[in-house]
Amino acid sequence: MSRFKTALYLLCLVVLAFNSSFLKAQNIPLTELAQKQAQLSAAFPIEKVHLQFDKPYYAVGDTAWFKAYVLSGLNIPSPYSKILYVEFINERDSLMETLKFPLENSVASGSLLFPYPDFKEGNYHVRAYTKWMLNRDADYFFSKNIYVGNALNKELSTNIAFDGSIDDKAQRVKAKILFKDANGKPLANKKVSWEVNADFTRVGRGKETTDANGAITLDFSSSNKIALNSGVLSTSVELGDKKVVNKNFDLKTAILENDIQFFPEGGNLLNGVETKIGFKAISSNGLGTAVSGTVSNQNGQKVGEFKSQHLGMGHFLLHPKFGEKYTADVLFENGEKKTFALPAVTNEGINLAISQKADSLYLKIATTDEFLEKNKNQAFYIVAQNGNALFYAAQSVLRLKDYTIVLPVDNFPNGLLQVSILKPNYQPYTERLTFILRKDFTSVSLKPETPAFNGRQKIKFNLQLLGGVNPAQGNYSVSVINAAKVPFDVNKETTIYSNLLLSSYIAGYVEQPNYYFNTENPSRLEDLDNLLLTQGYSSFAYADIAAGKTPKVNVMPEDGINISGTIRRSDGMPWDKARLLFQIPDKHYSTTAITDKDGRFEFKHLIFKDSSEVIINARNNVNSKDIRIMVDGESYPALTRNINKADNVLNMDSFMETYLANSKIEHRDAFMLQEVVVKAAPSKKPSHTDYTALAGLSMQADREIAGDQLAGCNILTNCLATAGLTYIDYQLYLTKAYTQGSRTPIEIYVNDMPVDVNYLLGLDPKGIESIEVFNNDGLTGINQRTNTLGVVVFNMKEIKKTPISKDQLKDLFPPNNVLTFKPKGYSTTRSFYVPKYAGPRTSLQMQDYRTTIYWNPQVLTDKDGKGSFEFYNSDDKGPYRVILEGVDASGNIARGVYEYSLK
Repeated sequence: MSRFKTALYLLCLVVLAFNSSFLKAQNIPLTELAQKQAQLSAAFPIEKVHLQFDKPYYAVGDTAWFKAYVLSGLNIPSPYSKILYVEFINERDSLMETLKFPLENSVASGSLLFPYPDFKEGNYHVRAYTKWMLNRDADYFFSKNIYVGNALNKELSTNIAFDGSIDDKAQRVKAKILFKDANGKPLANKKVSWEVNADFTRVGRGKETTDANGAITLDFSSSNKIALNSGVLSTSVELGDKKVVNKNFDLKTAILENDIQFFPEGGNLLNGVETKIGFKAISSNGLGTAVSGTVSNQNGQKVGEFKSQHLGMGHFLLHPKFGEKYTADVLFENGEKKTFALPAVTNEGINLAISQKADSLYLKIATTDEFLEKNKNQAFYIVAQNGNALFYAAQSVLRLKDYTIVLPVDNFPNGLLQVSILKPNYQPYTERLTFILRKDFTSVSLKPETPAFNGRQKIKFNLQLLGGVNPAQGNYSVSVINAAKVPFDVNKETTIYSNLLLSSYIAGYVEQPNYYFNTENPSRLEDLDNLLLTQGYSSFAYADIAAGKTPKVNVMPEDGINISGTIRRSDGMPWDKARLLFQIPDKHYSTTAITDKDGRFEFKHLIFKDSSEVIINARNNVNSKDIRIMVDGESYPALTRNINKADNVLNMDSFMETYLANSKIEHRDAFMLQEVVVKAAPSKKPSHTDYTALAGLSMQADREIAGDQLAGCNILTNCLATAGLTYIDYQLYLTKAYTQGSRTPIEIYVNDMPVDVNYLLGLDPKGIESIEVFNNDGLTGINQRTNTLGVVVFNMKEIKKTPISKDQLKDLFPPNNVLTFKPKGYSTTRSFYVPKYAGPRTSLQMQDYRTTIYWNPQVLTDKDGKGSFEFYNSDDKGPYRVILEGVDASGNIARGVYEYSLK
């Protein structure tokens, strides 16, 4: 590994000497560029994060277990940051939970419980970062989708399929929805109300009755002025006894529009230079789609054809000619045909093509005749970098139209290599990405000590690091899951290989990232090259490096929890030499500090758990009542759109059917709670009878729905169909009267206050206790006075008023010289429960229904890469999967998978 470490700080300059007839060494300051690159790498090292989870998805009530690795250049464990942040974010890009962990030897382990009702069924994503990583684009944080299903007290299971189309006039959608009960039985002959809203416009609505299979089919359409793909389909199923269950469906995949882009290798189509052209076809859901097609010139002559190889990507060769225009006639997977223009052909330029054969890397440099004539004998540079480290640099003079450089693959580390042809001012002529896969690519061998596997049997696995450069002591994590209960596509996994060698450098979304590291895919490396032809890359600009420009640093690496701030007098002036006492009461910890001339103070390397109360006390100073203590805030990244949103699952019930069936049994105690009957005097809930202004209404509403039926509703007016109300043209009507032709709006009350429909737009659905709808105004005379038809009453939840105590009043006005607050501390670390079975299961023992059989975030290996771990099997027969990932001190990242069956 030493030669790779050296590359971070020292570049061995290479001067090309292939043929003296056209190459001549020049006195060009390439050494200076290498030195500045090395200095930049040392001063601004890259950090990357990888998280291994025990399994790919969970259910409400489960606990997610994970291990985090923070690595720097060449995947060496990072010595810089000492704190890691892990965030769980829902599919509306709202933060659900932030966890904070201390990093010990560049690793941390943690867990997160998905409790009900805080977490509901849906698509979540996790991102992880250090504060040092805030100086880079958030796209390069660790990011992974987490799917959470629900089997707790569930009354409705659904599956929806769309068949959509679009033309110049309109968008049309046909949707088929299947409704089942908690036991998977079709909900036949049930009334379903539905409504589609997009761009604040109601697109369609109606009522259907499910057939014998629990299915309904809906048809709706809209003009192209409405972004239908951004809308929501809301359904309400009547289950009987006035019980209504709501379910919403995003329409982002209702209509799929196809597109394709073409990427010439090296960046441009050059006159007379045969060029590999990569292409990538995707649908509007962000996923690749298969295509085929032909390429023709402006005269209609066919000059090429193509067909995608994997996920809509592929390549073809073209010998372009200056002055000709090329178009591609494309046939998409769904039968759609479109024509696209290829990039224009340029008469001047230099191209770089890369290929790998056996253990060699071939760099082919070619120019157009025009470019060669204008730039003959001009100097240029060839440089190659991995991450922010240079591994190859050469200087040459342009003499011939094309030539090839052959480099040994073993001169470079595993992973992405960016090769650039630079001008003398270090601006790029052309660039190309390639992936290096060395013969000593590291992996882990997992071998059990037992030849057969039985229920509740103790199993010991021995592990051995294979390959790698200078193997050293390593730190690994291992998960053992019941593969029959947790089925998943291995190509879609986020692994330590796919993340640290590919996704953490690639700009944008990578579909099926582990496909390119799954040795069962024979064309994976060719498909990976097609991906690199069509995907962006994060790197430093050589011109900036040469000019001495450095990246802007806003946040320094954290060496621990530090709390700092300023003390000022009431006139705003800083107070120097003030004595401070810092206390953490629940840890019985205290320390002191003195402010500097600017009134600044800092308490460093603190250790306390999250939600701990801390106190900063300045009372023991003269005139301390005349001061203000101000604590510095923390920097957190803005919440951005999930980069992996294309992987979101629409039909969670179907996707996790097997897992949720087991979850229902595993969490059966939670289900038993719904059977408990508590006999007590019911509390009086708010209703229209509480308001004198509505005393003339009927005692019983014609329709009433509980506020909890509005769960998940964001805009109240879009969720009133279940109450028998229609919101259209900025008015609210009784649905029955509206369908019969009446255009007289209903009178609206919130508690005892009459309001207009605009008032409802600002009403939080979570604060509604119930909605009462009256077809007429009874004896109130309301409709006659306001020219309305019917009355709807929104009863808001009662806000309990409690008297404030003297101590509570005192807390509202704390002293200025004492500050009590709860900063973000370290998250609690829990231990995974590992049962110890004495023998085979007896009839008196409970069945082991766990899906994660074993989780160990601390599997250590010795200097020879050897280690072991042991666990007890569960009861279920069938396949099991052992997955181990980690890194050693030399930066050898490794992954091992072992599959076995329980007899």
